[in-house]
Amino acid sequence: MSRKYKFGESTGAYFISFATVYWIDVFTRDMYFSIITASLDYCRKNKGMEIYGYCIMPSHIHLIFRSAEADPSGLIRDFKGFTSRKMLKTIEENAQESRKEWMLWMFEKAGKKNSNVKNRQFWQQNNKPIELWSLKVFEQKLNYIHNNPVVSGFVTNPVDWKYSSARNYASNDDTILEIDKN
Repeated sequence: MSRKYKFGESTGAYFISFATVYWIDVFTRDMYFSIITASLDYCRKNKGMEIYGYCIMPSHIHLIFRSAEADPSGLIRDFKGFTSRKMLKTIEENAQESRKEWMLWMFEKAGKKNSNVKNRQFWQQNNKPIELWSLKVFEQKLNYIHNNPVVSGFVTNPVDWKYSSARNYASNDDTILEIDKN
């Protein structure tokens, strides 16, 4: 049974989650979070990604988005490819990273198991996009995203998680990524 899920409607909005291989907690330093937020911002400004919600957790990302260019699969493929290369290079060059050798070894181990990967694999390949066909489903997924850090025990209020669009929806001036609320 294939774990490859497909994007159906090319112009629809989607909820998607993707995780690091072995669910490695990579996003524990601001420099790693910044790579993701800068990449999302670039995709938003230059590749037609409309972002309606996001949450970056230590080992995974939740995203509600739409491709204005009707290519959600290509958009996510390019985002994951770029961020994978950038994250691996940053980890490799980070002298302050105490887990560097272990993480690179785990990424290499994952890469050896995947014939599509030349060296190291950063992201798991499956995404399982869910099309958001109604406002009710959109709100359900947005609430799930925003409450993820609360359920995980990192914060008690969704707006307290710095790397979440909960701040954008609460009209918090301290947001780190602009989103498309309209």
